[in-house]
Amino acid sequence: MAYGPDLPEMYKRAVTYIDKILRGAKVGDLPMPGASVAWHASALGRAVCPRCRN
Repeated sequence: MAYGPDLPEMYKRAVTYIDKILRGAKVGDLPMPGASVAWHASALGRAVCPRCRN
């Protein structure tokens, strides 16, 4: 068992984002991974950078 990143999954996600960008999607309109982490942090009263908020 390993606790490191899943590299094949990371590559699949990167290819998906690159494909959407090349097809004309604006980078700012793409969903940001980890948004649920920002939600949990704000629920706990922690500061969250404005870009991380939905």
